[in-house]
This record gives sequence, structure tokens and C-alpha cells, in this order.
Amino acid sequence: MLTGREWRILALLFVSSLLNYVDRSTLSVGAVDIQRELGLTTYQLGLLLSAFFMTYATSQLFMVAGWFVDRYDVRTVFATGFFIWSLATGVTGIAQSFVMIYALRLLLGMGESIAFPSYSRILAMQYPEHHRGLANAIVDAGTKTGPALGTLIGGLLMARFGWRVFFLALGLLSMLWLIPWFRWMPRSTKADRREERADQVGISEILTKRSAWFSAFALFCSNYFWYFLITWLPAYLEKERHFSMSKMAVFGSMSYLAIASSTMVSGWATDRLIARGGSPTRVRKTATGVGLTLSTIILPVVVVRDESVAMALLMAACLSYGIFAPNLFAMTQTMAGPRAAGKWTGFQNGFGNLAGVAAPAVTGWVVQQTGQFYSAFLVAAVMALSAALLYVFGVGPIRQAEFRVRASARVA
Repeated sequence: MLTGREWRILALLFVSSLLNYVDRSTLSVGAVDIQRELGLTTYQLGLLLSAFFMTYATSQLFMVAGWFVDRYDVRTVFATGFFIWSLATGVTGIAQSFVMIYALRLLLGMGESIAFPSYSRILAMQYPEHHRGLANAIVDAGTKTGPALGTLIGGLLMARFGWRVFFLALGLLSMLWLIPWFRWMPRSTKADRREERADQVGISEILTKRSAWFSAFALFCSNYFWYFLITWLPAYLEKERHFSMSKMAVFGSMSYLAIASSTMVSGWATDRLIARGGSPTRVRKTATGVGLTLSTIILPVVVVRDESVAMALLMAACLSYGIFAPNLFAMTQTMAGPRAAGKWTGFQNGFGNLAGVAAPAVTGWVVQQTGQFYSAFLVAAVMALSAALLYVFGVGPIRQAEFRVRASARVA
């Protein structure tokens, strides 16, 4: 059973991940209005949707974010990143040009790059293997609930008040989260931090591990599917299904909530199986392979004319993706262990989030060239299936990797 302190930490992390994804997804919700007001082409809109991931991915890919998280007090590092991304969101509400919004999206990516290395380090240090599925599910549920609320509330509020007011309010109100974070997040002692720095795992050593590379390639493929959903699903529903903004907000949010609910069930179920003696390798890889393979149900959505059937298929695809989601970082935290969790997660998440650059830009180009979304949905389905194969057959056993112990750590 989780203690009260552990639940409190998870509650704070849930809210932070929710706000993280509200902030990064609201541009998609207001995409049509922003494009119209600023006179942007579809390709320029695709560039704006992908700009966030340029700095978000590279800051993690080159292990800048992971280095900060592993070396300094994760509480302070995380709070700094949170402040930066909230500020970037708020200022977007007064931006007057493509260039200014593009720059703010780059700043947003820099701030949010701290998030997942921080989550992994905290969970790897605070939660044992048989609790990590649920712990990661709670954090991941925030990443899915965020786009759901951003799409639903953002869509409804933007329809009434405009996109600028929503961005300003969101950025300013998000900063209130910092108050309970500084009050409740447990602090590590100076002695603990000295010991952690002395026993750090080097970047080069992490890159010698096969699972580090295959987990990165697999995350790229699975993230392509996810970022296709959060960047272009609202526009698809409006442009090709001819939904009103309010109707789009409802069905878009339902899709993301379907993933969040499935994530919680899967995280709880996989933890129970492992607690009863199941192998982490078998349990987590099975959930991952099944969930990603069934996510390909999304392809018929774009060809089925009946609206009710199409939306049912969309929900089924999202429920399937949720089976995979909580096991992603649970596997990484086990393989990396507390010593390498920040850097390993940063590298994996940085490489994987290059899909955030690719998915919006490729989709925008494909839709502009073909005039429809079929090919874009096909690519997303293929990427989900590729991710399933990479996780199941490419990533090695789900157990902690063997790292060298540094001399300074042995002396201590």
C-alpha cells in the first residue's frame, strides 16, 4: 500500500503533468482560429505545432535536462522548468506574429524538457517495482487528461472569449501549482545529494546499453501516434468531419479521457500481476505489445462514413493505446535504476519526442498535398505497430542494467 506521503507526491505530479499537456496541446485547439487571424498557411501551422518539440526533444536527446535532474535537487530543477513553461504559455496570448509564437513554443519546449526526467528520477527513487505501474499510470493519466480538458474547456472557452484570453489565463493560473510543490515536496539532504552526484552513471555508459537505444526508437514510433492525435485530431474533426468547435471539443476530449482511464486500469493490473510473482519482462512487454497493436484500429476511423461508428473506433483505438502507456516509463525506471533514471529517460524521451517534430509537420504536408487525412492516419497506424515490435523484440529484459561503480562512490 502507498503511504500518505507517496499519494501526496503522486497527486502533485498528476496535476503538473496535466498542466504540462494542457499547455502543449492548446495551440492545436486554437489552430484554426490562430491560422485565420494571423493569415498562416497550413504548412506554417504545421511548423508552429512542431516548434515545441524542437527544443523539448533536443534538450533531452543531448541529455541536458537529464544532467540537471541527476546532478541537482530535482525539486528545484522541476519547479524552474514549470515556471518557464507556464510563462511561455501566458505570453503566447499577446503574441502578434508567426515568429513570436514560434519563439514562445521553443521556450515552452525548453521548460517542459525537465518534466519526464524529473518524474522518472522521483519515481525510481521513491517507489518499488510493484508500485511503479500505478505511479506511472497516475502521471501518465495527467498527460492524457490534460489534452482532454484543454480540448474540451479550451475549445468551449475559445469559442466564447477567443484564444488569447485562454492562453493568458492558463499561464498565470498554472503558476499557483508552485505553492504546494515547494511546501509539500520532500527535500533531500545535502549529504544525500553529495552521494547521488558521486555515484552518477555517465552518459557514455548508458549509450552502451542495447535497451537504451531500442527503447528510444520504440518511443519515437509510439509517440508519433500520440502526437498525431494531440496535434491534428482537433483539426481533423473540424475540417474533414465538419464538427463545430464545441462538438470537436467534446469528442476530442473523450478520446484523450479514454486513454487516461485505460492507463489507470492497465497500471493497476500490471502492478498486481507483478506483485503476485509475474515477471516484469513478461507482464510489461505483453501489455505494451497488445496495446500498441490494437491501436491500429484507428485506421478505419478515417474511411468509415458513419459518424457514430467512426467515433466508436476512435475510442477503441485510444483505449488500446492506454494499455501500453503506463508501462513505458515503468520499464525505463527499472532498467535504469535510480542512478541513471534522469539521463536514460532524458535520452529516450528526447529521441522519442523527435516524433513531435515529425508528426505535426509531416501530417500538415501530407494533408496539404492530398487534401485529405487518410495517408496521415495510415502512417500513424504503421508507427504504432512498429513500436509494438521494437518494444517486444528489441528492448531487452526488464531488469536493472549493470553499471560500473565509480571510485568516489566506493570510498563513500
